[in-house]
Amino acid sequence: MAGVNKVILVGHLGADPELKYGSSGAAFCNFTLATSESWVKDGNKEERTEWHRVTAFGKLAEICGKWLQKGKQIYCEGKIQNRSWEQDGVKKYTAEIIMNQMQMLGSKSDSQQSDQSKQDGYAPRQGTIGDLKDEPAPYGRPNDDGFDGPGLPF
Repeated sequence: MAGVNKVILVGHLGADPELKYGSSGAAFCNFTLATSESWVKDGNKEERTEWHRVTAFGKLAEICGKWLQKGKQIYCEGKIQNRSWEQDGVKKYTAEIIMNQMQMLGSKSDSQQSDQSKQDGYAPRQGTIGDLKDEPAPYGRPNDDGFDGPGLPF
């Protein structure tokens, strides 16, 4: 029996996404997503924020790079992928979310369009951007996915 590796997050972008293209020309986009929870302990409100590294590929990456920005709230689905690499003789590790679905949240007035997108007449697409079946995501083990760098696209 196969396992299940599925992540669902709702949070706010911690910075503008970084859209890049690998040596094969495939698009990938990286950003951080903050999820927060709060509770009351001994009459005091406490809060904890978790930061998640998120990566999207292909058309979804291009959409993220064009329409998402720091502070924007999104819903995303994907899977957890752990990676390791060596940098300056030190083994480094990270966990990232490989996103395959995304939905922009918030009211229409919350959507801030870039000056260029306003000039082009585009409006952010509201709704789910699901698995792009015609374009498989080019992720895999470090250094076999066609991306530059130490096996990590960020």
